[in-house]
Amino acid sequence: MEAHQRGRDQQGENEGPEPAAPPGVRPIWWVVAAVLVAAAVVVAVTRRHELVTAVGLIRHVRPSRLVLAAAFEAASLLCVAMLQQWLLRAGGARLRLWGVSAIVLTANAIAGALPGGAAFAVAWVFRKLRRWGVGQVLAGTVLALSGLLSALSLLVLLLAGVLASGSAGPVAGALPLVVGLLVLAVVVVGAAIGLSRFPRVRRRVWRIWRRVGLRSRRLFDIEESLTRLGRQIHSTRPGVRPWVWPFVLALLNWGFDLGCLIAATWSLGIQVPWPGIIVAYGLTQFAGSLRLTPGGLGVVETSLTALLVLYGMRAEQAIAVTLLYRVVSFWALQPIGWASGLVLTLKRDGAARKPKQQPQQHPKQEQEQGEREDQSQEPRDQ
Repeated sequence: MEAHQRGRDQQGENEGPEPAAPPGVRPIWWVVAAVLVAAAVVVAVTRRHELVTAVGLIRHVRPSRLVLAAAFEAASLLCVAMLQQWLLRAGGARLRLWGVSAIVLTANAIAGALPGGAAFAVAWVFRKLRRWGVGQVLAGTVLALSGLLSALSLLVLLLAGVLASGSAGPVAGALPLVVGLLVLAVVVVGAAIGLSRFPRVRRRVWRIWRRVGLRSRRLFDIEESLTRLGRQIHSTRPGVRPWVWPFVLALLNWGFDLGCLIAATWSLGIQVPWPGIIVAYGLTQFAGSLRLTPGGLGVVETSLTALLVLYGMRAEQAIAVTLLYRVVSFWALQPIGWASGLVLTLKRDGAARKPKQQPQQHPKQEQEQGEREDQSQEPRDQ
């Protein structure tokens, strides 16, 4: 293990070659995407009367309230950028917020362009970070941790919605299971924190951690990246509290996006189905995260519409809310994302913060400054 570690340390920040581009989308993705899109078309044809009514509702949207939905969506994307910037800074890479925000917008556009586009988006972000001087280990770790925090925060939001809905809605039967999972999570986390205070337990866990890493090169790379980032964060921001802020950012990302959905409902003059809209949103995002179609087309629309109907909306209202929400949160972001990618491609100097240079002084100013320093030192010399 020590020899392996020395070999990894000698490679420095360029730990091996960059990973290859993601493999081509498998035919099964295209088949599933075609089936889902066809199903969405069939539903649209069979429900054309509700669809026509929904379009009529959208025509009477209030622009001033729709601006609020756009603001919520912008805040959601900003939280993602701030999360990734925080992780990059914790690892020692100082990138400007505008650069990270442009990366997030472009990756969002790439992920929504093709089936399985999330893999292409991750590969593009990784390469862009590497070109901006971010180490391979740090770049991969930031992407992994941001995804993990995002998934955990979405789960917390969904559990909060289930608890708030209580005995109402289609997920009422899952309330005991949710409470049991929460109790189990609290017990496990509490036990882990308590046991971590014993040195013998920490050493034992560290040995197991290293043995698992020796079984696979990829697992070892993941362990190394997590260990380095953990040590960097511990040296600059020790304790557990520093991780609260990135988790809050991940939670705010979903919260602001949910706010976009609520604002879209409000702009149509439709009553918001509290608190079922939280559950409907959470379940829809989990379904859309599978990326079976570009940007979850068909999956998100069908899931969100059906869940909103189950929580009390009329069919035409649910369709109108879903379409308006998707226009703001997906379709409007596509041209913005591709434009951001074009700007990043043309701007090759990156977004890394450069060290401040001292202003050059005129030779006469340097001479006068030297004379003043000599005069100030004369009393001390005497």
